[in-house]
Amino acid sequence: MLCWWPATPCILEMLLSRFYFGERKSLGFCASSELSFLLNQTKAPWYYFQGLSHLITSHSLLRNQHLEPSHLSMPSLTAWDGRLTFYPGNQTVDLPFINFMKRYGTVFLNAYTNSPICCPSRAAMWSGLFTHLTESWNNFKGLDPGYVTWMDLMEKHGYRTQKFGKLDYTSGHHSVSNRVEAWTRDVDFLLRQEGRPMVKLTGDKTHVRVMEADWRNTDKAVDWIKEEAINLTQPFVLYLGLNLPHPYPSPYAGENFGSSTFLTSPYWLEKVTYEAIKIPKWSSFSEMHPVDYYSSYTKNCTGEFTKQEVRNIRAFYYAMCAETDAMLGEVISALRDTGLLKKTIIIFTSDHGELAMEHRQFYKMSMYEGSSHVPLLVMGPGIKEQQQVPNVVSLVDIYPTMLDIAKIPVTQNLSGHSLMPLLCGRAENEVLPRGPRPSWVLSEFHGCNVNSSTYMLRTGKWKYIAYSDGRSVLPQLFDLSDDPDELTNVAIKFPVIVHSLDKILRSIVDYPKVSSSVQEYNKRQFMIWKQSLGQNYSNVIANLRWHQDWLKEPKKYENAIDKWLSQSE
Repeated sequence: MLCWWPATPCILEMLLSRFYFGERKSLGFCASSELSFLLNQTKAPWYYFQGLSHLITSHSLLRNQHLEPSHLSMPSLTAWDGRLTFYPGNQTVDLPFINFMKRYGTVFLNAYTNSPICCPSRAAMWSGLFTHLTESWNNFKGLDPGYVTWMDLMEKHGYRTQKFGKLDYTSGHHSVSNRVEAWTRDVDFLLRQEGRPMVKLTGDKTHVRVMEADWRNTDKAVDWIKEEAINLTQPFVLYLGLNLPHPYPSPYAGENFGSSTFLTSPYWLEKVTYEAIKIPKWSSFSEMHPVDYYSSYTKNCTGEFTKQEVRNIRAFYYAMCAETDAMLGEVISALRDTGLLKKTIIIFTSDHGELAMEHRQFYKMSMYEGSSHVPLLVMGPGIKEQQQVPNVVSLVDIYPTMLDIAKIPVTQNLSGHSLMPLLCGRAENEVLPRGPRPSWVLSEFHGCNVNSSTYMLRTGKWKYIAYSDGRSVLPQLFDLSDDPDELTNVAIKFPVIVHSLDKILRSIVDYPKVSSSVQEYNKRQFMIWKQSLGQNYSNVIANLRWHQDWLKEPKKYENAIDKWLSQSE
């Protein structure tokens, strides 16, 4: 009997896989006393076997293939570093359900966000279009409320659709601070816009449900699967959006505080292997790229941090990922309990990553790997098992993939390409309706905490990052095969490569023109906002997230804005 074994993580994964695919009795689960002993040995909670919460930082898709057309379900998270889903990043924290998906499905080794911030990234995923095409410039400016998404098309084609939790892809959301900081990024001042990143421990070793809102939404999705989906005679699409592992709000920072707290309980912290945590190397301030320095300063990361502080921030972040993994398990378990797991495709991904103090930053808004590299795992009928796909892919590929699975024709010119040929292991030279998949991916950023529009082209071993008009700010070039930590900018060393990649980038997007359009938009929106406040303007702008710095010299900063507004583009 397995209950006599002091279970290791490898054994736990084996138990999970056999349990979820129906070999419950052979593992001795018929005896509750034996099950209790087994759980004590594995230090795993009962719901690791009986129910798993949905997860995803960005998105997760489920498809039931019993019917034609198919059922689909998609949990979605935020701020999950994609490198945690494969070696060596996966050595830092126990993620049994990510490992379960890898064993029975496919993991993409080079999946990227199309914009490393919540709303614009999700707008790309829901529309299948690059950020500059939908003009989703910041967390306030996403898709129009009535925009037709892939889920809308599936509903039109007879699918029962259901959404729970965080959506965040339409315009008009997020804080006033967030939008004003984005609009004023070209103003000649430098202000801290976040609280200093910190950690906070809550509860004890029995405290499992730390992010209560996410767990409630997970429970709703699980109940829906068990009570409604199982009884449907039509195909369905289920979407679940989570906030984890995004940092928590930091009320200690005062009025209009941001989110700079990495919060977890001892229960989840025990899942982290502290000795495997890598302390990132930092460049000196004088060596930092000017845009990086602006980001580090506005994120309140230019102060002194001990190695233990950095290690704790990273450990708490990994623990938050472990809690998210458990939510994924709830969805998997619900599908298993209803007999739908074997008939379901699950896609796990995220809107962006988390730097967790790499490059002297936390949060996202950066083209560095920690921020732009997202998880993408897929499992289910027809999906190749234990496959690692090295091709570069991005979130705009979700839209055509969903339509491909549902056999809905693509009627518009999308930026993305279906992932199904890669997932099914089809020949690379197969003739596809839209032609071959490009060998590059594009990501761009136009929001807060970065004082320039940023464009990233990832192809082969190279990552090329261009800024603004391509002249006023120096580009960056990283060789990810020799420099995976992106510590050495080799743009000056390889001018021919820079020229070649910049030519490709300009063939995809006229980025100097887009940057100019964003600058015009920022100034126009700020003027509208300022005029709407009337005499309250000075008080309101002084008490946004940057209030701790602003209130020291309020007239100086107001004058800087006035000067910016008076300048012609």
